[in-house]
Order: sequence, then structure tokens, then C-alpha cells
Amino acid sequence: MVSHTLTIATRESRLALWQAEHVKALLEHMGHQVTLLGMTTRGDQILDRSLSKVGGKGLFVKELEVALEQGAADLAVHSLKDVPMELPDGFSLACVMEREDPRDAWVSGRYPTLGDLPDGAVVGTSSLRRMALLRALRPDLKIEALRGNLDTRLKKLDEGLYDGIVLAAAGLKRLGLASRIRAVFDPQNMLPAAGQGALGIEVRTDRVDVIQILQSLVHQPTWLAVSAERAVSRVMGGSCSMPLAAYATLQGDELQIQATWGDPQGVLPLVCAQAQAQVTDAAAATLLGEQVARQLQDKVRLQTVAQS
Repeated sequence: MVSHTLTIATRESRLALWQAEHVKALLEHMGHQVTLLGMTTRGDQILDRSLSKVGGKGLFVKELEVALEQGAADLAVHSLKDVPMELPDGFSLACVMEREDPRDAWVSGRYPTLGDLPDGAVVGTSSLRRMALLRALRPDLKIEALRGNLDTRLKKLDEGLYDGIVLAAAGLKRLGLASRIRAVFDPQNMLPAAGQGALGIEVRTDRVDVIQILQSLVHQPTWLAVSAERAVSRVMGGSCSMPLAAYATLQGDELQIQATWGDPQGVLPLVCAQAQAQVTDAAAATLLGEQVARQLQDKVRLQTVAQS
């Protein structure tokens, strides 16, 4: 194999750097020379407002895309759940790697599980998806915004600002913080976000050389699952302003996907849908996700009519 010199664009949070270093090590093992280009994104800078009010998760990838466009970097490593469902023209998701634990984690100093919280306890999260699902599980709780990187969120918990917080299990495990996890949520109760726990690598579409290099890092079962999940979100117009969950699992060639929609205003109850089918490629997985999204849309329309 021909050796290449590659630059990875990455956010500078501890978790993002871990992810980039992970990809760097794999590429170096393949014989390539790899450097990191650390960048601070607008999503990292704006911490006093929710993402849904300042432009969504695309704020975490825009600066990295500029680096790709200008040739300062050859690839960008993202937490896939932070990657918008529609990439700008000229950019492609070239690789999805094997998924870590996709579940949400309960983190608390005093309470072993969500069920142990007293009435009116304060739980921190800035994910509208988690807010909607937490309210469905425990309508008595006070859900308060929690922004910042992983270390910042844990610090705020340790300072006593919250009785517990909900974080992605994958991030805690990747940073060696699994001991902070008091419990993990069953996906049936707290359905994960589309792409949660997976790493995605973005490149310029015309960088055929880089795309070819990355093919050996692709984990096909994860790619199929997240293709279905992201299709649900894309059809539903999924963004930080919509409480939406989508989670797919692959057994053999049978892909099963579940999705949950929450009303951003909190008026309508949660709407759920699921489907399963045999899939062998991303196109078939995408079609299955679109089918589930249409189920959700139909149910949302029925609920809206019933409420009017």
C-alpha cells in the first residue's frame, strides 16, 4: 500500500481529540503519516444558549468543513450524532466506524437510578430528545439545561447544580470514565439519538484517494444501522429543535429500527413507530428508515387532528 500524509481536522474537546487520535492510530498502523489539526467551532464557543436556538449541531462541523475545503485537512472525525443529516455540496460521509455503546447513561453522585430521585429533583441535559423522554418517564422532575463539553458537564454535577445528569455512555467509556456511570438506560425507555455512539469521517467528495484509504475502517453493520436512523431524522426534518430518537439493530441481515417523536412544545404525547426488513446495503437501510419516518408523520397528523 502506498503511504500517504494525512491531516485530520478535529474539535479540541477532550472527547473529540480522543476520537481523532483513535483514527490517527489506525491510519498510522496502515502505514500512513498522520497529523491533527485542532479547531474550536462555534458550537464549542456558544454555551449560554441551547443549540436549537443558535443553529443546531452543524455548528460543531462547519469550521472543520472549511479546513477540508481549503485543503488544510484531508478528513474530519465527528461524533456521528453531531453530523447534520444533509451535508453541503462537495462533502461526503466516507466512513462510519464500529459503534461504541449507543445507550444513554445516568450519572449521579447520590442516586443510583432515575427511579431513585425524589419528586421535583433536578436533572441536567440540553438534548430535547432526552428532555422529552425523561418527562415521559418522570413528569415530576425538573429538567434544566446543561451545555458544555463532557468534563464541564461532570464538573457542574459535582458542584451540586443537578441531582443527576444524562450523558452518552460512549463518551464516558472512551475517556475512561465508565466508573461515573451509575446506570445505563434500556433503549426501550430512553431511545438513543440517530448515530449515537458511532464515529463518522467526512471528506471532500472529490478526494477519491482518501475515501479509498478509509474503506478498511468501515464497519458495515454500523453503517447499515445508522443509515436507517439518519433517514428517519432526515425525513422528519430532525435537528436540535425536534425531540427525535431513532435506533436500529442488525441481526444477521435483519434490520430492526425504532423511532420516537416528541412534541417540541410538550403538548402532544410521544409518538413511536418501528419496522424491520432484510437489508444488504445502505440504500435498503435508508428505505426502511424512511418507511418508519412516514409512520411517525402519519401518527403525528392523527394526534394533531385529535387535539384540535
